[in-house]
Amino acid sequence: MSEKKHFVLVHGFGHGAWCWYKLAAALKSEGSRATALDLAGCGVRPGPASSFSDYVRPLLDFFSSLPGDERVVLVGHSFGGLAVSAAVENFPAKISLAVFLTAYMPNCTDPPSSLPEELFRRCSTESFMDTEFTFDEGGVPVSAVFGPEYMATKLYGNCSVEDLELAKMLVRRNWFFTEEFSKNDVLSEEKYGVVKRCFVICEDDEVVDEDFQRYIIEKSPPNEVISIPEAGHMVMLTKPHHLSSCLLQLSLKY
Repeated sequence: MSEKKHFVLVHGFGHGAWCWYKLAAALKSEGSRATALDLAGCGVRPGPASSFSDYVRPLLDFFSSLPGDERVVLVGHSFGGLAVSAAVENFPAKISLAVFLTAYMPNCTDPPSSLPEELFRRCSTESFMDTEFTFDEGGVPVSAVFGPEYMATKLYGNCSVEDLELAKMLVRRNWFFTEEFSKNDVLSEEKYGVVKRCFVICEDDEVVDEDFQRYIIEKSPPNEVISIPEAGHMVMLTKPHHLSSCLLQLSLKY
């Protein structure tokens, strides 16, 4: 490569920077930089975050500290797509490409909450198995922590036993921040809308199935869509070298 690329990796619901360890190693072995961040209340950061603004603050602080002329490839997984979108809206000039891995990728018209709400409409509570939810007085999910049975069957179904056991030790409760995501003026065409976006379809995903991934793409068309076979939901653990290769190629293209 003609220049060293810098990839910033944003984890999904209840996870932390730890889940990127295989992908970070693969990217670094190709001469790139890789920064994996814990959002507030996740990984090793204390919490819980009292608001989405608090939750995403570590990512926004990271961008504030970047040198003025540095641009990165921002990668978000699953629920982390909402954090990525906030970073793109706040720092569009510092992001050469935003990559959404089987992730919520909102548009500039609908409130971001419309995506998780649609997913819950498509899934029964029973489909989340032993995942523990808390609800508000209206019955809307407020927070959740994945249960070991759900993780083994769906979330980590394509992963090694070792990665599943690691995740059982490290996954934490996460909040949905539904009220903050219910506004439809969160993202703008002038900022979020000008940054190049790519969506990575993860085939065999039993958490965000392929039909719903394509629904996200239809609602917010990106510049490019690629697909990784037999990835499952945790693609950074099941296909780290394949994903690394895709990200490097995209970083050169955009």
